[in-house]
Amino acid sequence: MRRRPLRSLAVLLVVGVAALAAQAGALADAPSQGPPTAIGTGGAAATVDTLATQAAVDTLRHGGNAVDAAVTAAAVLGVTEPFSAGIGGGGFMVIYRASDRIVTTIDGRETAPAAMHPDSFWENGKPLPFNDARYSGLSVGTPGTVETWADALDHYGTTSLGHALAPAIRVAREGFVVDQTFFDQTQGNVDYFDDIPATAALFLDPDGTPRDVGTVFRNPDLARTYSRIGQLGAKGFYRGAVAEALVQTVRNPVVSPTANHTWRPGLMTMRDLRAYTAPEREPTHVSYRGLDVYGMAPPSSGGSTVGEALNILEGYELSAMTREEALHRYLEASRYSFADRGAYLADPGYFDVPLVGLLSDGFAATRRALITGTAATSPVAPGDPYRFDGGEGATVQASPSETRAGTTTHLTTADRWGTVVSYTLTIESTGGAGLVVPGWGFLANNELTDFNFDSLTHPNRADGGKRPRSSMSPTIVLDDGKPLLAVGSPGGSTIITTVLQILINRLDLGLTLPEAIADPRLTQRNTATTLAEPAFIATAEATALKARGHVFGSTSEIGAATGIEFLGGHRLLAAAEPVRRGGGSAMVVSPEP
Repeated sequence: MRRRPLRSLAVLLVVGVAALAAQAGALADAPSQGPPTAIGTGGAAATVDTLATQAAVDTLRHGGNAVDAAVTAAAVLGVTEPFSAGIGGGGFMVIYRASDRIVTTIDGRETAPAAMHPDSFWENGKPLPFNDARYSGLSVGTPGTVETWADALDHYGTTSLGHALAPAIRVAREGFVVDQTFFDQTQGNVDYFDDIPATAALFLDPDGTPRDVGTVFRNPDLARTYSRIGQLGAKGFYRGAVAEALVQTVRNPVVSPTANHTWRPGLMTMRDLRAYTAPEREPTHVSYRGLDVYGMAPPSSGGSTVGEALNILEGYELSAMTREEALHRYLEASRYSFADRGAYLADPGYFDVPLVGLLSDGFAATRRALITGTAATSPVAPGDPYRFDGGEGATVQASPSETRAGTTTHLTTADRWGTVVSYTLTIESTGGAGLVVPGWGFLANNELTDFNFDSLTHPNRADGGKRPRSSMSPTIVLDDGKPLLAVGSPGGSTIITTVLQILINRLDLGLTLPEAIADPRLTQRNTATTLAEPAFIATAEATALKARGHVFGSTSEIGAATGIEFLGGHRLLAAAEPVRRGGGSAMVVSPEP
C-alpha cells in the first residue's frame, strides 16, 4: 500500500539548483576515499565513495532528509561507480520513518521482458555458458533504479528529482580522478568492452587500455541523461529518446568488426519500459535478542535468509562462546539457510514463497536440530517450511549452490529526525552486460543471469515479466521501535553472509560497528568449501574450524559494507570499509571534536 508523502520529516530544501551545482563542483576536487569512520550529530552517510558521501551529507546539511540524501548519493555513485550501479540497473531500498516508526521497502528490481521464456538462454538444447549469457542483450532486465528514485522522493522525500541529481550532473561533467579500483574493474572487462564501440569510447583509451590511474574521467552523456530525467521525471528515462536508445542497444547490439565474441540480441521492448513499476513491499521481520531486524522480502532472498539464520542462531548463547565456537554456529546456520534459499526463493508473483514458514521459530528449530559440533557435508538438503506456513509439506527442488560474486554497491543514510535508509543498488556483475547505451553514457545491467536460467522448472527460472531472485540484504535494526543499526553490502550471494557476520559481530561478539565491518570475513553458502579472506585463514580460529571439518578456500576480499549506528543522545556513528574495494567514506553533518 502506498502512503501519502510526509513533508513533516524535513523542511523543503532552500538551496536552489545553482547552489547545489556549485556544491557539486567542490565535490569533484575531493579525495577518492575516506575517512571510513565518523561520529557526530545532525545526520550521517556512508558509501564506498567520498564524492557520494559528501553529496549526501551536504543534502542533509541543507535541510534534506535521509531519503533525499540516499537518492543524491546513489546518483553520484552512478557516475563514479558505473561498473557497480547506475540507472541501467536496479536495487532495493529499506526506509525507517521516524515520524511514525514504520519500516517499508521499495522494490526496484529489474524485470524480464514480457517475451522472455524459460528457454530464452538456451541454444542447441542446453543453456548458454555464463559469459555468453551475460555479455549480450539477453541478460538485460528492465531497469528499476530511476523509478525507485522517483517513488522514494515522491512518497518519502522532501526535494525534487532535479535537485537530487544536481551534484551528480556536475561530477559527470567536471569529472573525477580514476583510482586503482576503477582501473582494475575496467581491466577485468577489456576483452569484452573493446567489442562494443560505445563502451570502448567511454571506458577505454584509444589504444584499447583502461583510463590511467590519476587521470580525470568525465561522462557528459550521462550528465545529459540525468538532466533529462531531472526535467521530465521518470518518464524522461522510461519513454522517449533514452528509452528508444536502450531498447535499440539491447535488441541490436552494435559490435565492432574486430569483436572476438558473439553478442546475442535481447528481448526488451518499449512496452516493457513503459510498464515498469517499483512496488512498495512489506519488509521481512524477525526478533533477535529482543531487537527487531527488518530486511528485504522476495524477490530478494536477503531478508529471508539473514532472518532464518538469525532465528537459528538465537538458540545459542553466542556471547558466552569462544569466537571459534560462535563462528562454527554462524557457518552452519548459513549452510542450512542457503539450502532453503536455493529451494524456495523466487519472485512471489510467480511462485508461492513460504516466507512465513521460512521465518518461523518452529522451522528454525528443525534446522538448528541438525547442527552438530562438526561441519555438515554440503550440499545439505532443504527443509520443509510449508509445515510452518499453514500448508502441507511440498516437494522441493534443490538448487545448485550459487558462488558468483556480483559487484553492486551499498549506501546508508540517516537524518537529524531519525529517519534511516539502507539502500543496495546494482547492475549485477562488474560492468553489467558490457553494453553502454550510445549517447546517454550508462551501462545496461545483466540481472537476468540471476535467474536459474539453466533450469526449465526451478521456481527462479526465467519467465516474462518476472523479477530474478536477488541476494541484496539492506537491513535496519530497531531497539524498542527506534533505530539502532543500518547495514548492507555488495558481493552477490556473499552479501547475505556479510550482513549476517556483521550483525553477530556487533550484537553478540562485542565488536564495535567499525570493527565488525573490518573483521576478516568467511562465507558458507551450502558449498563443500567455505570461502574466506586470507586474513581469516591465517587465524587460530581457522585452524580450530578445520579440526571441526570445515574446508577453506581463499578469496581476496568479500563485500564492501557500510553502516550507521545510533549511539544515543542524537549521536551517530557512520562506518565504511577501511580497505576493501579501495576503502569507503563515512561522514556526519556535525562531527565531534
